[in-house]
Amino acid sequence: MRILLCNDDGIHAPGIHALHDAVKDLGDVLVVAPDGERSAISHGITLTQPLHTRSWPPGGPPFGTAVSGTPADCVKLAVSLLLDPKPDLILSGINLGPNAGISVLYSGTVSAATEGPIMGIPSIALSLDTFTDPDWDAAARVSRALVEQVVRGTLAIAPGIFWNVNIPNRPYDQLAGLRITRMGSSRFVEKYERREDPWGHPYYWMTGELFENGDMSGTDLEALREGFVSLSPIGLDHTEHTAIQALAARPPELPK
Repeated sequence: MRILLCNDDGIHAPGIHALHDAVKDLGDVLVVAPDGERSAISHGITLTQPLHTRSWPPGGPPFGTAVSGTPADCVKLAVSLLLDPKPDLILSGINLGPNAGISVLYSGTVSAATEGPIMGIPSIALSLDTFTDPDWDAAARVSRALVEQVVRGTLAIAPGIFWNVNIPNRPYDQLAGLRITRMGSSRFVEKYERREDPWGHPYYWMTGELFENGDMSGTDLEALREGFVSLSPIGLDHTEHTAIQALAARPPELPK
């Protein structure tokens, strides 16, 4: 079993090292990750400049390959060129911060995992629900438990989907369990703080808050709030099929 590790926090981030330590004995584990922070870059890919790679860390025992591009770039490059044979499983994370609700659309962590079903490779995105004082040990234990079951064949990731896993930031023995969830409906309300540089030119820092919309029952956001690990199967098809039926009954018209 060949396992590819990626993330969006950068190859130096503690989360990817915790994940590596958790699964390194489950197969041939290879790391190809961004050379720096790429959070919230979504599914961006690099088209207008070359990608550079280097062994990381420089001058030390190699941990993996650092890539100058995005998380999606890393997976595409690894599967298409750098790894032979191709990986059997892709793991993205462990991300510092949750990727639940609308965050799924913005996350570089999730986008690296999205490349898995595009390429026909099972994949899992793994995120820890905190930005401060992370309990990497608990997150690593959850990650290993899930990966171990996939590697042994007792759990299967269906074609065309990936698993988006969010882990509460609490000791392992205080986790309430695991729930299979849907993506919660939420949105960010952005706020921009205006500042000026030393030459009087304005610049802006974005902040904001996440607000939940509608019924939260059965969602990733509810599960995290109640102390459960959330596992959401996410597909590539973003079509709203119920809307197709409604539009088919009374379709838009084009003037003749």
